[in-house]
Amino acid sequence: MPSVLPGSHLGPYEILGLIGAGGMGQVWKARDTRLNRVVAIKVAQERFSERFEREARTVAALNNPHICSLFDVGPDYLVMEYIEGRPLEGPLPIDQVVTYAAQICDALDAAHKKQIVHRDLKPGNILVTRSGVKLLDFGLAKHAPADAGEDGPTGVVTQDGVVMGTLQYMSPEQLEGRTVDARSDIYSLGLVLYEMVTGKRAFPPTDRAPLEPPALERVVKTCLARDPDARWQTAREVRLGLEWSTESGGVLQPAGTSLRRLRRERTAWILAAACLGFAMLFAGLYWTAPFRAQVPGAVVRLSLNPPEKTVFAVSVNATIPVAQFALSPDGRTIAFVAGAAGSRPILWVRPLHDVAARPLAGTEDAQNPFWSPDSLWVGFFAEGKLKKVPALGGAVQEIASNVADSRGGSWASDDTLLFADGNSPINRVSSRGGSVTPVTHLDAALQEGTHRFPYVLPDGQHFLYTVRSTLAEQGGVYVGSLDGSIKKRLLRFDSSAIYVPPGYLLYLDGDTLLGQRFDAGRLELTGQPVTVAGQVGRSTTGQIPVSASSEGTMAYASTHLQSGRLMWFNRDDGSRLDMALAEDDYTDFRLSPDEKRLAWTRVNRRTGQPEIWLTDIERGSSSPFAVGPQLNSAPVWSPDGTRLFFRTNRSGLVEIYQKSAAGGGNEEVVMSTEVLRRAGWISTTHYPSDWSANGNLLFSIGRTASGYDLALLPMASDPRPVLLIESPADQMHGNFSPDGKLVAYSSNEAGRFEVYVETVPRSDFKRAISTNGGSEPRWRGDGREIYYLAEDRTLMAVPVEAGLTFGRPRQLVKTDVPPGVSPYRTSYVPTGDGRRFLIKTRGVDPAPMSITIVLNWTARLSE
Repeated sequence: MPSVLPGSHLGPYEILGLIGAGGMGQVWKARDTRLNRVVAIKVAQERFSERFEREARTVAALNNPHICSLFDVGPDYLVMEYIEGRPLEGPLPIDQVVTYAAQICDALDAAHKKQIVHRDLKPGNILVTRSGVKLLDFGLAKHAPADAGEDGPTGVVTQDGVVMGTLQYMSPEQLEGRTVDARSDIYSLGLVLYEMVTGKRAFPPTDRAPLEPPALERVVKTCLARDPDARWQTAREVRLGLEWSTESGGVLQPAGTSLRRLRRERTAWILAAACLGFAMLFAGLYWTAPFRAQVPGAVVRLSLNPPEKTVFAVSVNATIPVAQFALSPDGRTIAFVAGAAGSRPILWVRPLHDVAARPLAGTEDAQNPFWSPDSLWVGFFAEGKLKKVPALGGAVQEIASNVADSRGGSWASDDTLLFADGNSPINRVSSRGGSVTPVTHLDAALQEGTHRFPYVLPDGQHFLYTVRSTLAEQGGVYVGSLDGSIKKRLLRFDSSAIYVPPGYLLYLDGDTLLGQRFDAGRLELTGQPVTVAGQVGRSTTGQIPVSASSEGTMAYASTHLQSGRLMWFNRDDGSRLDMALAEDDYTDFRLSPDEKRLAWTRVNRRTGQPEIWLTDIERGSSSPFAVGPQLNSAPVWSPDGTRLFFRTNRSGLVEIYQKSAAGGGNEEVVMSTEVLRRAGWISTTHYPSDWSANGNLLFSIGRTASGYDLALLPMASDPRPVLLIESPADQMHGNFSPDGKLVAYSSNEAGRFEVYVETVPRSDFKRAISTNGGSEPRWRGDGREIYYLAEDRTLMAVPVEAGLTFGRPRQLVKTDVPPGVSPYRTSYVPTGDGRRFLIKTRGVDPAPMSITIVLNWTARLSE
């Protein structure tokens, strides 16, 4: 995939910003410089084949108002119509269902007449716009000639033998690896119709509740017939059936249906109960032998979505996070962390042959799940502790405490658990609890700062782990032994790694997942690495969201990005003024004291790391400030605007640097790992938040097992950090008053985040100024107001009156910034006079995060 960044060009197309990303590639907003129109460009992970280009040009011939137009095809990208809209969601009124369904049918009918099958019809690929619905992703459809052989692979098996589609909306013939045609889209349409009416997924179709009126049920039921011959044969028939059912309440038989087909349909439904067991075989993730026999030797790739009304949760201790999940060693079950909006995420387990996931009670705020070798227990980290829970549900048991900053765990066959925590060595503990002892040690001579992400090898005596060091040549993936006799570097990459039968290590180079043979007896890599998957994520901690079983099943996910736009808002009426920066994943941003420049951090999609840029607001020009393959984030301006402080791990561990805001000159470390060690603090989760007028740098630090504290770093010749505010809760988002005598901050000491004000230095004075949840406080330039974000993402203002009294909060602007409270993310900044606010607004909603399940993935290793 080419390097694509805002401001770069693909042929005549100027890239403006990222719209979304997935396993197949990325979608960017761009401008066609020839026609001066905005377009969407889908950049594929791999270069298109000649066959794909021919098929794409066939799709480009489609001309329908309800199909997203395909304008152009590049060597590895598609240029499409740019559409403003939202994904289709139910439940909807029946008249709206019929209207949208008619438009979908028209679009499908136009495509089917050109023998083009969509293959991935689902609500996420249907946008609701002001002028109706638009079908997306026809650019990835397949051309299905009318004379395709009955057993031919056209439709679902791509050129490399990978079965594509979205599990919950696949037709039976797709799932079985058989030929697809227009009737496969009809099946998917039936599932979409049911979801439009009820707001619920009809998966599996045999378990759904009948629709009302019965005539509408008949239309959907006919769409969902297992035998393609028993379904409606064209999208036009579906539309006619819907119109008939809503206008007359009658039942319309599929037009042109032969007597033989009708008999077959009746027989299919009479035998539905008998076929349920077979259908359920394909209702989960199809790991069983009968499924593999359907597609011999094929690599089968499917998407796993979170339970209804939840999203997959991501790691909380990383600027750029990844999803949290693990496959069981026997390959039959996946454990993952998910939660509903506004609630604490919990562990779920889902057998791969089942359609439902089960929540595991008592696992709130779980992170880094991992399995016992017998696939009966799930280990995880939560609330500063290492815990375990039976996979079938039951009492949660605590194994170890004082795990402030979890960095992965692994379970050996003798019930020994290895785990890592912050800037620590690898530790071991019995699964029954007891004493914790280190099995590695940090080598000061090699400037090692942390060992993390242990992975026990099959012999139970050796393990993989990742080392970070200030010496680049010392970092990478190592193999060690429980007795401490072996320490051997295998890879130079800053990536976690796992071992999988038949003897491979999986690790990440950039965003490419590689597999390389590993001799577990000699503890050596052999041969050359093989590409296993692309667009695989990695957190800023080095964790990769990849898991694999001994049965040839693998799961992986992309990096979790939060794209948005930086928009100016008016205080008086909440109106949008203009856009400061195009859509991207901005992690944090700050205005210079004179408000002429903006320092901001974006995620570089190519490296997967945050980087700092500076923008001249008046000129509209941007330039890099701190970029590279390492983490660079959290810029904080000096009071005179001449310097910037920021956090970086370019030396291997996270430290705080400063540099001239003019962009030139040398960088200087001001708070090193050694400074923290002398203070007695071991942490990788510190970040600057403000700089006072009297020369104190304020920063948050994950210093204890319970959470973050606020600390000061005096700008002296020999700076030594000192604690300012500490408690068992989280303190973050510290912000000085203009005179430097007060600090406002967020804390969850009351059970949820609220905004507090205390004095500097600390005294008996303390005030809670938010009244119904709040975070991210900011002072007005004259100190007469404090702003914060309420729990519902409303921007609030609190008057600061004489005598250090605070008025009642009042609403200013209703924002749509992403939910949640993060120490690593900025949502808004005010101007000094408080008249305008620069707010990160959510961009075009990307497809919900999913986990990719790959069956028989080892077949790729022999290609």
